[in-house]
Parts: sequence; structure tokens; C-alpha cells
Amino acid sequence: MKLEEFDYYLPKELIAQEPLKDRSASRMLTLSKETGKIEHKSFKDIAGMLNAGDCLVLNDTKVIPARLIGEKAETGGAIEMLLLKRKNTTDWEVALKPGKRAKVGVEFVFGPEKELKATILSIAEGGNRIVRFSYEGLFENVLERLGQVPLPGYITKKLEDKTRYQTVYAKYDGSAAAPTAGLHFTEELLSQIKEKGVRLAFVTLHVGLGTFRPVKVEIIEEHKMHSEYFIINEEACDAINTTRREGGRIIAVGTTSCRTLESAADENGFVAPCQKETDIFIYPGYKFKAIDALITNFHLPKSTLVMLISAFCGRDKVMKAYEEAVKEKYRFFSFGDSMFIY
Repeated sequence: MKLEEFDYYLPKELIAQEPLKDRSASRMLTLSKETGKIEHKSFKDIAGMLNAGDCLVLNDTKVIPARLIGEKAETGGAIEMLLLKRKNTTDWEVALKPGKRAKVGVEFVFGPEKELKATILSIAEGGNRIVRFSYEGLFENVLERLGQVPLPGYITKKLEDKTRYQTVYAKYDGSAAAPTAGLHFTEELLSQIKEKGVRLAFVTLHVGLGTFRPVKVEIIEEHKMHSEYFIINEEACDAINTTRREGGRIIAVGTTSCRTLESAADENGFVAPCQKETDIFIYPGYKFKAIDALITNFHLPKSTLVMLISAFCGRDKVMKAYEEAVKEKYRFFSFGDSMFIY
């Protein structure tokens, strides 16, 4: 398939620059996989569209302050470092800016007292670097003090409240970007959903910045997907498998939950506890095993995420829905409105 088939027109003013005061006050476009029927609702209506016996699968990863501003130890030249993937207690895969000339052995320092140091160990695929950090105390505490939340490049407005780029159920540190479909949920709405008899299953996939990496090949099948680490525990498996056996729907909250489930499921849609890397690339022609419905945001043109939802619902239906969302002035991307594809 050609990349241009997943392009659409989006006026810049529809790119949401900040979250709404009330998380669940966002709009929700609903789209039927079978008929292509489109309806316009509020996200608070999601509880009414779920049935007792359904299972909502949510990604409980937590965004870390993964953007570090520092300098080259030898010359004092400014550097921006983005933490992408943890290798062990001290080593990370990172992206540097500027970083094309950063060689093995080069050291960078961060903080007013230069209390955090990073030394390049090797050059990774795609030009990223593997670095080893040295510091005193707990790395998480150092990072919390020195790091910044790495908002996507299309958000130019400063985020006043860092918690708004976290889901209310975020639990496990490790992501460089939020699983944004979950940002619409409040504790109150989740309680309402549980009271209705809907199971909640929490999986963990640590989102890398590769999520935002543009597809640069004209034939999409040639695109190489980034890999991300995920965990599904026994409790989540029990909820998902019980729902599958009893005929309820498995509803993924976000493309990250979807990719996790599709990476872990057998041919019948059942999952077993596991923790591993996935580089699954879902595009039209893919046969879904694990999910029956999907809650998601509106995604960038020509992105792998638009390809995933096109695989789930059909490209023509998705493009028509996006055209309708533009016409109705929905808010797009991370802090934008939502879709429910069922």
C-alpha cells in the first residue's frame, strides 16, 4: 500500500495545544466497523456504550521526565538528550540533539552541580546512542529533579500541570510519551464503568518516541517499526480470558494497549502472562485476534497509528470519519478529542 493513501488535510488550528480542564469533557466521535455509521458524543457517554461483561484494557505506563538539557563536558556545548529505552540500571538508549558527531567515549553533564553524567558507550541503530549514567542516589530522584516531560513537537504551548500528560491510573515508570487515549478517563468515570459490570485489565507498554517517528518509505510494507517493552500479568490475563470465554468484548484503550494484546494473543484471542519486546506493525490486511473495539485519539497524517485503525475499521471508513472530524472542528492529537470504534 502507498503512504499517500493514509494522508488527510488538517488545519493547524485543530491541533490541541493544551488539555481541557475536565479530562472527560472531550468530544467523542463513534464509528461502527460494520456500517461506517458516525455519531457525535461526549467522552462521558462512553460508559453507556459499554456492556456488563465487557473488558476495558488500559495501559498503566507512566511518563518519565525523559528530556535532559545539559552540555558536553569537554567543550561546554549545549546538548538535549531524550531517554528512549532503559537497558539496565545505568545504561539507556537515547537520542541526542545535536548528536551526529557524538562519538564513543564523549561525556555529557547535567544539572547546576553537574551531578548527572552520561558517557557514550556505543552507537545504536538509526543513530541513537547507548549511554551510561553516573550519579549519586536513586536515578528516578535525579531524573525527577533535572528532567522535563518530553511533549510532542506539535505542542508548542508550555504544560503548566505535568500530571495532565499522565493518565489517572499511570503506575509504572518507563514511557517517553503518554498513552493518550487514556487521558480522557477520570477516577469517577472509571468507577462508573466498573459499577456497570465492566472488567478493567491493566497492561504495561512503555511508549517510545518511535511512536511519533514519521513513515519515510512510499510503500508502507517496507517501514520498520520501533520496538517497545510490554508486560501482561496474570490478573490482566484472567480478566481478558474470562471475558473472551463468556462472549464479552475486549476493548483496547489506545493503540498501545491494542499492540500489546495483539502481540501477546494466540490465534483464538487468549493471552498468557509475558514480558517482552514487540515491534508489531499493524496495517490494512492484518487479521485481529485480540480486540473487538478500540478507544483512540485522532492521529497524525501518514502515521503508523492511522494505519492501525485503518486495519481495524477499513481505510475508507476511517478517512471519511477524519474528514467529518475536521469538518466538525474536533481537536486533534495528544490533548485532542477521542474516537470509539466498535
